[in-house]
Amino acid sequence: MSAQKPEAGCGAAIRDDTGRLLLIQRLREPEAGAWGLPGGKIDFGEAAADTARREIAEELGIEIEILRLACIAETINQGDGRHWIAPVYEARIISGEPKILEPEKHAGWGWFGYDTLPSPLTMAAVSYLSAIGIQSSVQ
Repeated sequence: MSAQKPEAGCGAAIRDDTGRLLLIQRLREPEAGAWGLPGGKIDFGEAAADTARREIAEELGIEIEILRLACIAETINQGDGRHWIAPVYEARIISGEPKILEPEKHAGWGWFGYDTLPSPLTMAAVSYLSAIGIQSSVQ
């Protein structure tokens, strides 16, 4: 049996001009059924910010600009027995309109105000909201 080690992912908190947050609903573990930030697993040798841009283009068909590092999220055994560490960037769309391009991975997407967030939220989404002073919880 090999030793278990943390894995690296990343995500982006994308907000529109009115401040709403773009969230996608996960179909796969970890956190299947929860709403979270788009992103994915970092490939060896790939910078995390490049991963965020690539994954979000693959998932939603949009091009983003990374604005800043917002926080580091940690997800430990949320349904898959794995430990993920993920930088979360704030970003904005610079081209394209979001659409689900991987329907086997995501049930849907939407723009949400901080007072109308869906439930449950992923640990990464909760970490981001906490980093910007918005109280939320994983439900």
